[in-house]
Parts: sequence; structure tokens; C-alpha cells
Amino acid sequence: MQKREIYNYCVDQLNISDVRLDEPMSKHTSFKIGGCADLFIKIDDVEKLKALLHFAKLNEIKTTIIGNGSNILVKDAGIRGLVIKLDFNDVKIEKISDTEVKVIAEAGATLGSIAQKLVKENISGFEFAAAIPGSIGGAIRMNAGAHGGEFKDIVVKTKCLDEYGNVHILKNDEQRFSYRHSIFSEENLIILETELKLNLEKDSNAIKVKMAENLEFRKNKQPLNYPSAGSTFKRGNDFITAKLIDECGLKGYTIGGAQVSEVHAGFIINKGNATASDVLELAKHIEKVVYEKFGKKIELEIEVLGE
Repeated sequence: MQKREIYNYCVDQLNISDVRLDEPMSKHTSFKIGGCADLFIKIDDVEKLKALLHFAKLNEIKTTIIGNGSNILVKDAGIRGLVIKLDFNDVKIEKISDTEVKVIAEAGATLGSIAQKLVKENISGFEFAAAIPGSIGGAIRMNAGAHGGEFKDIVVKTKCLDEYGNVHILKNDEQRFSYRHSIFSEENLIILETELKLNLEKDSNAIKVKMAENLEFRKNKQPLNYPSAGSTFKRGNDFITAKLIDECGLKGYTIGGAQVSEVHAGFIINKGNATASDVLELAKHIEKVVYEKFGKKIELEIEVLGE
């Protein structure tokens, strides 16, 4: 099908209000990099999402699901087919006991907004995630973590859709959590919402202090003045990748508009009008230099999309 035909079907038949043709993905990623998506669709209704997936499957249209775009690099030629941004943002809190609560967060809710809501309710256990950019759907998908915590530690179950629109509910052990990995990063499943088990405190002072410390750490240790996709490389089994990059003397090394941050060697930043090709070329150079000097293979943490 032609792009205009798909657009018309989404608007006229599925009643989806936010459909955009040839949308620059640089508008939807924290890296501020990326070519155009054939069709960019923002959707906040599960039934419409199911209908859209059915339509795409029937017509063999490629679909790509994104959240807040904070851990992805879109290639310069963009993304073919549909890019679907999930706009489900509700967060519900249910008291289990005097010390425990159940939090049900929809996939599009940002970690920062969830953290602020929880601290107001004196709920702890989420402080590690307060300073992580992005949505909870993306955080579950990659088992995001910081400051000694990971999502695998607090997730009870996750509701998701398969490519045929069937709903599945996966318990924690069924989500195959490991370092920066889950079942959602290897199978075609779309996260709708997740249930977390957290703690109810008598007051929020300690929670506020811990969140403030984590936010301050991020502010001081990470290059927040430039667009990036967060930490570029995964941690090694027996080494800290950023330390090796630093010891290779690569801080400040630049290709095109992409640079190894001078603040934190584990970040590639968009110094100004960087292309995805610049970033990927720089990443390959870093991998080569680190391997030649230390004999260690390093692996991208960011997800590369498109062509």
C-alpha cells in the first residue's frame, strides 16, 4: 500500500487523530537524530492499537514501537512502515498492606513523572529510577537500572500484546530479565502496562533525599547539556566500559557532529547536527581502539533503528 492510502485508512477508518506522513524522527528521540518515518502514529487507545496492528499484519506493513525515544538511534534514511508511539500514561496505586503497595503504570508513563507521583504518596523502592530518562515501557524492555537497582527487582507482572493483538500477562520470571535485557527485547511483544511492588513509608523525607542525590549525581556525572541516548555501551562482565574508553584517551574524540563526551566517556553526544552515520562510525572506532588496547569486546546499549 502507498503511504497516503495507509494514512487515509488510519484517519478515516480507525479514527486515529495523530497520524503524520514523513515525520522526522529527530523530533522524537533524545539524540535529536534520525531520518523520517513513513508514517508516525501517536496512539492512546488499546482497541485502536489492536485494530492498527491487525491492519498492518494483513497488509504486511512493517511496524516499529517506540516510547519516549531516549535509548534509540534512528538511522539517517529513516524508518519504513509505521512508527507507533504509545501514549498510555496512567499510573494507579493500590495499598496491599500497611507497608506494601501495588503500582500499575501504563507503558508511556515517564519514569520521572512516576517517581514524582510516588514520592507524594510516601512510596519507596523507585528512587533508583527517578533520574533515568524515558518511559516505563522502554525501561522494562531493557531492564533499565541505576544506583544498584534494576526493574527486575520490582516488577510483578507485565501486560503485553503480541503481533496478532492477543493480550498476554507475564509474571516476573517469564520476562527473562538479565542485564539490559528482557523477553521484550527478543520477541515481538508490545508492553501495555506493568505492575510493581513497592514499599509504603511513614514519611517521604528519606525518599526525597535519595531521589535528590540520584538526580544530582546524574547532573554532575553525565553530559546533560548535549543530546544523547544515554549510556552508549553496555557494562562488561569484568570491566567498566567507560573507564576503558577513558583510558584509551578517547574523551573528546569527534567524528562529524558526534563526540565522545568529555564529561563521561561512556556517552556519545550530538555536539551539533550529528548524523546517525557519525555516531555509528564513532562507536565502531571506539570498539576497535578498546579491543586493540585491552582485548575487550564492547557492545552497544542503545538500540539502532531504521535504514
